[in-house]
Amino acid sequence: MSGPGRAGGLLFDLDGTVYQEGRAIPGAAEALETLRRRGLPFRFTTNTTRRPRAALAARLREMGIPARPEEILSAPAAAARWLRDRGVRRAQLLLAEATFEEFSGLEIVDRAPEVVVVGDLGEGWTFPLLNQAFRNLMGGAELLAIQRNRYWHTDGALSLDAGPFVAALEYGSGKTATLVGKPSRAFFAAAARELGLPPERIAVVGDDLESDVAGARAAGMLGVAVRTGKYRPQDEERARQSADVVLDSIAGVPEWVGF
Repeated sequence: MSGPGRAGGLLFDLDGTVYQEGRAIPGAAEALETLRRRGLPFRFTTNTTRRPRAALAARLREMGIPARPEEILSAPAAAARWLRDRGVRRAQLLLAEATFEEFSGLEIVDRAPEVVVVGDLGEGWTFPLLNQAFRNLMGGAELLAIQRNRYWHTDGALSLDAGPFVAALEYGSGKTATLVGKPSRAFFAAAARELGLPPERIAVVGDDLESDVAGARAAGMLGVAVRTGKYRPQDEERARQSADVVLDSIAGVPEWVGF
């Protein structure tokens, strides 16, 4: 287990860690205010494809947590950067339309894209939509996964996330998706550059043992698991084995870092 004070910077997952079901986790606002006051740099990270960064920042402010869009490192923004860096012009976006603003400058199409971009559509998934994406892939498009989380916590229970749909398209097309969100090393490397710290000085705090904790440790960072969000009591042993430290919630982070 890592000792207090090892983290020079922090990355906080949002849904399930900072807030859940539209409400801040108890103690989250106070913990983040303490960190700001003490000058410990941090950023928010998220795999969500349902809201753009501006909307996420506004949502945090409504919960009493000051935040600016540029403090949020999102998987959709990482995907848009990946597409632009490669000169992609036409893309099929399988994610909430509200997040399309992150992809400004790209032509968004349903047929004959260069890349099929998969995020979370929730109840918007349909067979015709999946089948058209499959046909686009078979026609030569690449497959880009904004994230491939298996499930998340919403409406008081666990629900399927984007990962199962990415897997279906991989299986059907025979293609392997490129992952740009958590837990890809590229995502965490970009976060380290944003903080201006070496990976070993950064701790990632999250409720997802795969995307947050395992992803952090694979990138050379500290993994801090919290018992909120998608955490279940049966995850305890696995959490203790995979994380550097397990905390009840984000409220315990200031004490853990030594404040």
